[in-house]
Amino acid sequence: MGSDGDGGDLTPLRRFLLGVGLVLIGFDLRIPIASLGPVLPEAVRATGLSPLAASVLTTLPSLCFGLFSPLAPAFSRRIGAERTVLLMLAALTLGTVLRGVPGGAALFSAQILACLGIAAINVLAPALMKRDFQGRTAMMTGLFTMSLCVGAALSAGATVPLQRRLGGSWSLALAAWALPVLLTLLLWAAVLPRRGEVVRHIARPRSLWRDRLAWQVTLFMGLQSALAYLVFGWLAPILRDRGLSPQMAGYLLSLSILGQAVVSLVVPSLAARRRQQSGIAVFFSALAVAALLACLFAPPGVLWLAASLLGLSQGGLFGVALMLIVLRAHDALVAAQLSAMAQGVGYLLASLGPLLAGLLHSATGGWALVAVWIIAIGAAMAWSGAGAGRPLYVGKPPESAAAITGASAR
Repeated sequence: MGSDGDGGDLTPLRRFLLGVGLVLIGFDLRIPIASLGPVLPEAVRATGLSPLAASVLTTLPSLCFGLFSPLAPAFSRRIGAERTVLLMLAALTLGTVLRGVPGGAALFSAQILACLGIAAINVLAPALMKRDFQGRTAMMTGLFTMSLCVGAALSAGATVPLQRRLGGSWSLALAAWALPVLLTLLLWAAVLPRRGEVVRHIARPRSLWRDRLAWQVTLFMGLQSALAYLVFGWLAPILRDRGLSPQMAGYLLSLSILGQAVVSLVVPSLAARRRQQSGIAVFFSALAVAALLACLFAPPGVLWLAASLLGLSQGGLFGVALMLIVLRAHDALVAAQLSAMAQGVGYLLASLGPLLAGLLHSATGGWALVAVWIIAIGAAMAWSGAGAGRPLYVGKPPESAAAITGASAR
């Protein structure tokens, strides 16, 4: 598939297959997370998990993403980006299958293995899009995030009906989602470099630990993820606590995630056309907080609207966050490094979102302190998004603002 570079040596067919593969991978990346929330109360009862253990379980994805993300560049340098993705798809498939084994220990182990695969792919996807789709990064980012949201929405809405079709087994319903991941793995194998071709590596990254802009991108990624995983893990229980049936709570969670798919398709292109992305980051931060608070406290008759607005805002936040990694990096090497930093540190920060929400709810039996936590996340997210949206490159002096204005339009 050529040597490391901008992907200009790809044939049109290979580039098309790579693009299709990335879109299908996006579909799979939130299935193990979004499918758990609708059956979480049943899983907790069946496995005897304590409230603390249930909170940790909802925190596992973001915690694992933070811990495992730094492994992606190292694997990529050794075996190539495409083969690393294939290996991690295998881990994701196996982890999803293992959720069919009853028991709390099996559920924790399966989630950790699945999240190992997701973590590495999270890091490499923006770098692959930056490297192989020059001039089309906004389009690919939009398609990737839309597919990710569609997969999450489908798994959130269909897990409870699937559970009923499988004799009421929540574990088999969770394990059944391994099928689309397995199909993607088989299709991705067609993208691998052929025998005798040079494996394309993502090179060793340079340090960005003292770069203020890189930290702002990292904080924005982490905080929007903290809100997202709080929603994945707790929106369905929140709605059930407000009197909705398990199936209806799953449908509203699915509706919220479908709203993400609609906005995430267009927001990356919109963000890329703007000289800076600060305003759009602040707008979606405020809308997400307002919509989630409405899910907590608004009259039942407006919950459908609140869930829809929550999805639209979170789709915008995720699309902007991924696009900021691409726009703030001046080449694929820096994109890989910024992606590893933003998703490694950012997801460790994101793990606090669902964890503290669960602990606060368990301690008080209500949602008032959770609402305060949501507001704090939103305020910090708006601040970091305003800084990350400035027209600068990470690792570059402030005069790079003029250069990035032209680059973002390409």
